[in-house]
Amino acid sequence: MSQARLRIGLKWKAALLLALLLISILVVLSSLVLAGIREDQRVRLEHTFAQEAEAANVRTHQDYLVNANRSPDDYMELSGQQLAVDLGARSGMAVTLYKLDGTLAGTSLPFQPKADVQDALTYTAKGRSAYITEGDQLLYLAPLYLMDEQIGTIQFHASLAEQHAFYHRIQRLFVVTGAAVLIAGFLIGYLYVWRQAHIIGKLNRAAQKIGEGEYLNEPTVKRGDELGELAQGIYEMSGRISSSVRQLTEEKQKLLEAVARLEELEQQQKQFIGNISHELKTPLTSIIAYADLLEMYRDDSDLLEEARERIREEAGRLYSLVEKSLQLSSLDIYDFQTKAEIVQIVPILHEAAERLQAKAEQLSVTIHTSLTEGTVWADPDNLMHIVLNLLDNGVKYNKPGGTVTIANHRAVDPQGAEQMVITIKDTGIGIPEEAKDRIFDPFYTVSSDRSRARGGTGLGLSLVRSLAEKQHGTVQLMHSGPEGSAFAVTLPIHRPDTAPDYLLES
Repeated sequence: MSQARLRIGLKWKAALLLALLLISILVVLSSLVLAGIREDQRVRLEHTFAQEAEAANVRTHQDYLVNANRSPDDYMELSGQQLAVDLGARSGMAVTLYKLDGTLAGTSLPFQPKADVQDALTYTAKGRSAYITEGDQLLYLAPLYLMDEQIGTIQFHASLAEQHAFYHRIQRLFVVTGAAVLIAGFLIGYLYVWRQAHIIGKLNRAAQKIGEGEYLNEPTVKRGDELGELAQGIYEMSGRISSSVRQLTEEKQKLLEAVARLEELEQQQKQFIGNISHELKTPLTSIIAYADLLEMYRDDSDLLEEARERIREEAGRLYSLVEKSLQLSSLDIYDFQTKAEIVQIVPILHEAAERLQAKAEQLSVTIHTSLTEGTVWADPDNLMHIVLNLLDNGVKYNKPGGTVTIANHRAVDPQGAEQMVITIKDTGIGIPEEAKDRIFDPFYTVSSDRSRARGGTGLGLSLVRSLAEKQHGTVQLMHSGPEGSAFAVTLPIHRPDTAPDYLLES
């Protein structure tokens, strides 16, 4: 049985963090201020003691001039006590004088303090000042000079009680003020964070509803800050998820339709031989019929010309049908025949346009090119078949005076791979809406009359798709309507990492 873990909410975490920040700021700020007060007190004392020491030296020099007939030692011995009293009265502090040998020369104190000043006297004998602190008492010792000659040491007795009291008052003020600021800040922070956490809770509940399939009709929270942006993002996400669910439902329906189509294709596959036989018989029947007419009416020049033209057309249609059927079959059986390499795209596209130029002129169709230099990774023959088939469709199913435009440009797929896109646009009769999803199926034609009139077999686009996929590319119908159709062939510029070993790059 697992032990339940204590859950600390965002409100308490943020409030505790704010409290820690306030405590840290107060501690640092109070420490700096109190340290500044101590430093200021120390500097002021040093300045005061330095002034008093200088004044004592001036007073000693003046008093010595009055008693100039004495040596410095005799002066300190005889006048030290009186000098200490005078200096103490002038400075307002207790003063003690010491000779050079460290013996007492005089003091203004009623009783001599028992502080150990021997180390300090040794220090002042070298011309330096010294401090001795004992509780609230401070002893300041400085050299005493006479005519630039040290004659002893002067000691000032100062009380630090007032300074310490001021320091402690400030310290208590910081504690009281800091506690008040801490409590107020904690409460304000807690209330503020509670409000934010309440909003986050609403957003969380909205996300849970989305997870349960209840999508939002409007944003849960309307604010001008990051939480408002988050609420707007959740609302937009809800809309996208709702749209995605609808799309998935539609895709499921499409999948069911695709299964039905696969079953239909399976049936078509069973009828493949029958379709081939039927498609082959039609031109052969025409050829045999016109051959019989030629045998019967050898002297009829008009019939000879008509029979020759019809036999040529039907033979071409028969050849095209056989060639495309064999190509479709070989794509599935003889994969090793595909030899991809890096090829220049412009020469192939130019050649394809030139091959169909004569046919286009016969049908009063103009072929335009807008080509950009570049390379693709493809089998040159297969690429030529793809372009020729698409161009041929654009010419055959065009209108008199129409145009077919072939162009290419570089692109980058979502994975970052460089691609070459070949577009073929025409101004032809277009493809009906119900036929757009099936134009790449083998033997599928938009209508038998249209196919028969223009020599279609229903194999061209199926062959184009198969050849493009063998080159690791795609072909798709970009759009089609009364103004014409547009196809796009996408091929890799570099050899794909997934290319099989038999697709050798030369």
